[in-house]
Amino acid sequence: MSKEVQYRRLERQDGIVAGVCGGLGAFFGINPIWFRILFLILMLPGGLPGVLPYLLLWIIMPRAKRPQY
Repeated sequence: MSKEVQYRRLERQDGIVAGVCGGLGAFFGINPIWFRILFLILMLPGGLPGVLPYLLLWIIMPRAKRPQY
């Protein structure tokens, strides 16, 4: 009786800048545009509230593995 468990991984993918919003969108199952809007709104009061979490996620999140052909 083998039970396969699939885990979702937080990975950078489908990115415009670094793939952070694309990875968050894939992980949570929603359109990445909502995360892009969120980061833009967070950048309005001076930049740091939006830039700092984005940079931290860019450093922490691994890149999505691309298939080798």
